[in-house]
Amino acid sequence: MENGKKTRVLTIFGTRPEAIKMAPLVKALEKSPFVESLVCVTAQHREMLDQVLHSFEITPDYDLNIMQQRQTLTGVAIRALEGLEGVMEKSKPDLILVHGDTLTTFIGALIAYFHQIPIGHVEAGLRTYDKYFPFPEEMNRQLTGRLADLHFAPTPLAREHLLTERVPNEKIFVTGNTVIDAMAYTIKEGYKFREDSLNHLDVNKKLMAVTAHRRENLGTPMMHIANAVRNLVLENDDIEVVWPVHRNPAVQEVVLPRLQDLSRVHLIDPLDPDDMHNLMARSYIILTDSGGIQEEAPALKKPVLVLRDVTERPEAVEAGTVLLVGTDEELIVKEANSLLQDTNRYLQMQQAVNPYGDGQACRRIVEAIEYAFCHRKQAPEPFIVPLARM
Repeated sequence: MENGKKTRVLTIFGTRPEAIKMAPLVKALEKSPFVESLVCVTAQHREMLDQVLHSFEITPDYDLNIMQQRQTLTGVAIRALEGLEGVMEKSKPDLILVHGDTLTTFIGALIAYFHQIPIGHVEAGLRTYDKYFPFPEEMNRQLTGRLADLHFAPTPLAREHLLTERVPNEKIFVTGNTVIDAMAYTIKEGYKFREDSLNHLDVNKKLMAVTAHRRENLGTPMMHIANAVRNLVLENDDIEVVWPVHRNPAVQEVVLPRLQDLSRVHLIDPLDPDDMHNLMARSYIILTDSGGIQEEAPALKKPVLVLRDVTERPEAVEAGTVLLVGTDEELIVKEANSLLQDTNRYLQMQQAVNPYGDGQACRRIVEAIEYAFCHRKQAPEPFIVPLARM
């Protein structure tokens, strides 16, 4: 690439979690004098994606609007592939950026490969090495990793995974996670929630935030999670629960009947990033199966119980700020009660080191792109996880 020509970068995403993590990167790309930034959304999620676009004031150049009710993986893949074919022909990018592990991520990388366009994978190298946990995310990210040309690994462990898979060292950049960058945009002192019910929570009670939506937790596991939350509320008069319930009917049909009769449980619609991040900042503990929240919460010094049996983000488990509890009712209740009632245990988790970033991931990614396309002579310095506190 000639130094005098801008590098045309097409960023592709389609779900709310992707959008939260890619939005600050889009903003950073727009500021680069060496980059022409374009954005394409598949809208694999629609309304929840639009919340993020609104929060970050991003207007996509291309919007495929592929979401359908009760959509299947096959349907999403077909519509995304067909829609992105036209986008490739119109945009003619020099580099395509995809994020993480959604179906949009893999299909975006696949269409780029078909057109022999270089691929940058943001949040590269996360692995469980079990192709069905999480499903379909684990294979989405592994397949994307095989196609990618530039790998933006959030942590040193993610880099090690990629090296083990024989990705060339010079193609890997350890950047930290862009979600930490996103929180600089969203968390504010004296914040007033758009979801008005959150402005009236009892400040004298310990707030527990809950989210659950993963495919492997649908059905019986989701029932166990809802039952555990119910038991926790009945056993602890000093807690209040906020659960932004995913719009998937398979989630709503399980959660609502089990919890909607409890006055200290607030079952609300999914929140935009501003409201969600500020809700987490005010929470005492968090229960979730979300990958993003596992990364966000350590930055906020909030203990997290992860409602999964395995995680591709073991750094926080090792650091001690998150704990895997799965979906066993008794274990969820036991570990949550321990944090609610044992101050020393709570402080131990609260004070653990955040292994996921320093708020400079987007800068590093932009500089890595500039370096790869010969606009910059040196690669960015890698993100280094801080030493654990003694």
